[in-house]
Amino acid sequence: MGNTQKYSVFITRKIPEPGPSILKKYFQVNMNPEANVLDRQVLIKKVKNADAILCMLGDKIDSRVMDAAGPKLRVISCYSVGYDHVDIKEAEKRKIIVTNTPNVLANTTADLTFSLILSAARNIVNADCHVRNGNWKFGWTPDLFLGYDVYGSTLGVIGLGEIGSLLAKRAKGFGMNVLYYSNSRNRKIESELSISYVSLEELLQRSDFVSIHVSLNKSSFHMIDESKIKLMKKTAFLINTSRGKVINEQHLIKALRDKKIAGAGLDVYEDEPISTSNPLIQMQQTVLLPHIGSATYKTRSKMAEVSANNIVNSLIGKGTVYKIR
Repeated sequence: MGNTQKYSVFITRKIPEPGPSILKKYFQVNMNPEANVLDRQVLIKKVKNADAILCMLGDKIDSRVMDAAGPKLRVISCYSVGYDHVDIKEAEKRKIIVTNTPNVLANTTADLTFSLILSAARNIVNADCHVRNGNWKFGWTPDLFLGYDVYGSTLGVIGLGEIGSLLAKRAKGFGMNVLYYSNSRNRKIESELSISYVSLEELLQRSDFVSIHVSLNKSSFHMIDESKIKLMKKTAFLINTSRGKVINEQHLIKALRDKKIAGAGLDVYEDEPISTSNPLIQMQQTVLLPHIGSATYKTRSKMAEVSANNIVNSLIGKGTVYKIR
């Protein structure tokens, strides 16, 4: 270990093993023992003199945090694939390496996305509450919690990256017709899975389920707004496990109120955590999850391993670093 112990790493929230042990093998480690987001003033105080920060999606790492860390800061390791919580341009200007955890959580998130499709289509959550609340008093009835078929329906995938591709594979197992729209065509996957590339407008018009799998940037911010939702079928569902700000949430709420679409399954929101006053919470045609796309024991542990190794490999050059840029 030798001189590596001079390096200091701050972990903004408690992460699972083997992440902390990997870092402690080489560096001085200070980890917030709680899983909740640190108060911003506490975060600014805690990062002082850190050589590396291991952070989460809810931690805003901007110039103020980088200033507080000081000139020693060399690595910002994201415990996530997404990195819109980090000011990348500011980090580049300061020659700070920013890393993430690709190729780790795609299958887990694709599983959750498909569970949202099934739950939204078949009224799973509402039916569960009906039983738990003691409202099931008349046994089987022909009109109880009628839903929509998933098998044989059409799925529209917006963004055919790793997660979008894996979702398409799952959909084919359900006999779904799959359409996709992406910034670039993937003719290989089109051929392998017998899926079709179409324009965004055509995808919205034809799909029974629209699932979003894009990163958040200037072009994707509010890409699904009132004009796009108007193109969807009244019997269609909107599913989002990517980033909340890809959808204009107020436009979605209005569309649901006006019954312009059948429902929505969401794991992400414009503001997180979602407020209890948000109208989405009161709507029976929504399935709402607390941003748990990657939440399995195996995946979260692997994310901890990769994010820790990104720091080790950046600071002492031991191996692969998954850099954002």
